[in-house]
Amino acid sequence: MSKLDRMIDRTGTGAVKWDSLKEVFGVEDALPMWVADMDFEAPNPVIEAIKQQAEHGIFGYTAVPNSTKEVIKEWQASRHNWEIETNWLLFNHGVVPSISLAIEALTEKGDAVVVQSPVYTPFFEMIERNERQVVNNQLILKDNHYHIDFDDLEQKVSAEEVKLLLLCSPHNPGGRVWTKEELTKMAELCQQHNVIIVSDEIHGDLTAVPHIHTPIAAIKEDYQDFIITLIAPSKTFNLAGLQASAIIVPNEGLRNKLKKAQAKQGFFTLNMMGIAGMEAAYREGAPWLDEAIAYIRENIQLVENYIDSEIPELTVIKPEGSYLIWIDCRRLELSDEELMKKVLHEGKLALGQGSKYRTGGEGFLRMNVACPRAMVEDGLQRLNKAIKG
Repeated sequence: MSKLDRMIDRTGTGAVKWDSLKEVFGVEDALPMWVADMDFEAPNPVIEAIKQQAEHGIFGYTAVPNSTKEVIKEWQASRHNWEIETNWLLFNHGVVPSISLAIEALTEKGDAVVVQSPVYTPFFEMIERNERQVVNNQLILKDNHYHIDFDDLEQKVSAEEVKLLLLCSPHNPGGRVWTKEELTKMAELCQQHNVIIVSDEIHGDLTAVPHIHTPIAAIKEDYQDFIITLIAPSKTFNLAGLQASAIIVPNEGLRNKLKKAQAKQGFFTLNMMGIAGMEAAYREGAPWLDEAIAYIRENIQLVENYIDSEIPELTVIKPEGSYLIWIDCRRLELSDEELMKKVLHEGKLALGQGSKYRTGGEGFLRMNVACPRAMVEDGLQRLNKAIKG
């Protein structure tokens, strides 16, 4: 029995996934498989590092040490074959704040930002809250696989008002791990039209063979002049509550703009537990991650097999990376509201609503399977009950 099979009670701990059901869904008795965090205990080295920090007993201002920067550099080299420099690194509380930071620092009010829907909801929210325009290069779902509409993308990035493209790589919620060829084509178009790419690569560490996550900035040296990469240990090692992420910015001019915007916000440093957890995870967490990826892939296969045999009305878009499964429910011919009501009230199951990922997400559900297998099995039975009525 894997230690990842262990069911840990998270209720009453302030966990958004478990304790916010009433606020988000209006119910309290549903099984939560919606928020993108794991129900696995963090790697032991992370827990021990935080314990040591706590036992020291002094919790004053803490700068991010060079050792943390070095271990991030080593992680990118060993895991993704990307040689970065430590002076390229900036830090922030999370990837979403970094998306907002980049929009604020690198564009002006009224400028346009390209996204590729259906995509992670905060992409839209950060653009809109910063009073920029959303320009959508909608992905094409063909043969149960998402593709980029490059003709449309070229048209969109060539517009004068478009200054930035938000790339989700690997893609959330569709699970695509973009190929080197696809990423190169995107980068070439953006380079040609002077569009900055902000690449959210938070799911990159969770890519499973035979797929390979390629950091878009690593493909070609001159791409580093206009690409900013966002990473974090939060999805990889289940450390979202530590609120620690990194921004890789090779171009000094762009880096200085981000620093200036952070200074305006009053950002100074990460909290000491986030620093300790991040460093321990990247330094010693690889064996835990390899085990977790293998376990998650088995969960994904379980979901695919079960839905194929027991709920053939639905179709699984099998993820190439991440632990999020995008489920096509359109053959049920239900509105998103009807679908969610059915799943929530008849199945007692809380999943992500597809329409929240905007155009192209209608009629889909997002399921998080980074959890013990018994929970996945329970979730599938609840889904079956909801669909079969």
